[in-house]
Formats: sequence, C-alpha cells, structure tokens
Amino acid sequence: MIDQYNRDISYLRISVTDLCNLRCRYCISDNFEKKSHAEILRLEEIENICKVAAENGITKIRLTGGEPLLRKGIINLVEKIKNIDKIKEIAITTNAVLLESMAKDLKSAGADRLNISLDSMEEKTFSMITRGAKLIDVQRGIESAISAGFEGIKINTVLLKGINDNEIPEFVGLSKYGFEVRFIELMPIGNTASYAKKHFMSAQEVLNLCPSLIEEESYDYSSPAKYYKIPGHKYKVGLIRPISCNFCEACNRIRLTADGKLKPCLHSNQEIDVKGVSNDMKAIDKKMKSAIISKPKKHNLENMEYIIRGMSKIGG
Repeated sequence: MIDQYNRDISYLRISVTDLCNLRCRYCISDNFEKKSHAEILRLEEIENICKVAAENGITKIRLTGGEPLLRKGIINLVEKIKNIDKIKEIAITTNAVLLESMAKDLKSAGADRLNISLDSMEEKTFSMITRGAKLIDVQRGIESAISAGFEGIKINTVLLKGINDNEIPEFVGLSKYGFEVRFIELMPIGNTASYAKKHFMSAQEVLNLCPSLIEEESYDYSSPAKYYKIPGHKYKVGLIRPISCNFCEACNRIRLTADGKLKPCLHSNQEIDVKGVSNDMKAIDKKMKSAIISKPKKHNLENMEYIIRGMSKIGG
C-alpha cells in the first residue's frame, strides 16, 4: 500500500514480547513494568496479522522484543510466517544471549537475516551498559549464528557519549571480517529520555574518527542508514541518524507492539488496537489500512516531542 505521502509501506516490525534478559540503561528504566500474559498477542494472532499484512503489500517481517528469543514458540512462529505467500524476508533483531542454542533452529525454520545489538566489545563496559550481562554469551551466540549459515550479520551499536565512543574504530574494523556495522544515534524515548540527552553523540563522530570511510554512491533509500565503506573491507558501515539527519521521507515501515497496537510511526503516540479483532481478518485488514494511510509525514524529535512508551514496549 501507498501512504498519503506516496511511500510504499512494505516492512512490518513486530515486537513478540516486552520482556528482555538485559537491562540496558538507555532502553529499560528502573521502574519497568511488564505486561500481563493476557495483554500480549498470542502467536496465532500474530500469524493472522502477518497474513493480512502480506495482502496489504508487506513483504518483509522483522521480529523484535524486548528480546524475541525469550518468546516461547518463536521457532514455530518463524516457520509459520515463512509459509505466508508474499512474505519474502524474515529478519530478527536479538541481543544474541540465547542465540547459541537457537541459531540452527531459527535458520532451519526460515529466518533469513539477523541483526545483533552490541554496544561494547569491552567486558566491563558491556556489563555496565546492560547491568550485569556477560559478553561471552553474545560472542558464543554470534559464532553459532555463523556456524548455522547466517551471512551478512548486522551489528547494531548505539552511540553512547563517554561510554563506548572510544570503541568506534574497533567496531568499524568488524566490516572487514563479515559483519555490516551500523551505528545508531541515541533516541530520547519514554522514561529513559533524560539518559539519551546526557549521552547523545552525533553519528558524524564516526566519520571524524574513521576518515578512511568513503560514502557509498548507491544504496537503498528506504533504509534508515546511510552507508560507507573502507576500501578493501567486505562489508559496509551504516550511520542511522534519526536526530541529526531526518530520514522519514523514505520510511517504508509500520510497527506492531507486543500488546497488539499498530504504530504507524515509532516516534508518534498514535496507536491502533488490533488485539481485540485479531481473529477477524476483515477487521484486521481495515485497521491495517488505517495505520498505513495515517502514517505521519515525519517525527518531531527536533522539537523535543518524545513519545510516552519506552523502546522495550514498542520493539527495537
């Protein structure tokens, strides 16, 4: 479907749970309250919504959380979505802590791509950001994903001023060894907005620290990332700049929260409830069309208009 600003909406991001096994400081606040089991979409409901989405032009599904691998039945859900006509790609964003034991099954079920959230490659810094997680678990998860046959794994790194900015060259170096690295500007969202303001760093700093990065002449305009490459490196480095460089004009996505709310825009409080009608395909279709048509032209982060929900409640 085409929205009112002539954008082809072909990408649905689905949060399958609001739970996470990490407590990253910029994502989950100290007063985090999880949704009850009854409030969360059942897997059958998610499958129904995906079927309707496919009929409305969605060709790519990304499963997120919280941490999606915590969701019971996630392997079966991937397989169900893979079998839906017109869905061309299933991607998963994960912190990789549970990936060691699940990578092979995810690949067999039909998952095409993995994005792995990793904000530090230094054990102490990683533990501090995540409030106690072990870096070795992520490393083992990545190794298992490679062994399972996943290629072009993307590493998503949130830029944190004064915390991980000293590691930028090291992360860029991963592009030589089989990883696409994407640096993401910290976004002020929900109860952690003050933390984001304190530690915000422009993605321009990546280019300042790594002058050998050369801008790619051609790239996917629907992607939020602007891509660069170091000569001789196999993979690209992406900069995602929602604050310093608005990319709303080419946005091709909508979101579904774990509690069944369609969000036309990440940075808008507008939500369309589909949980109550998730067994009625015609009703889902009506709400899906409404979400696409009502997608706003752009966010207003530059005007300090921040949404109420935290990222873990929406889906990373």
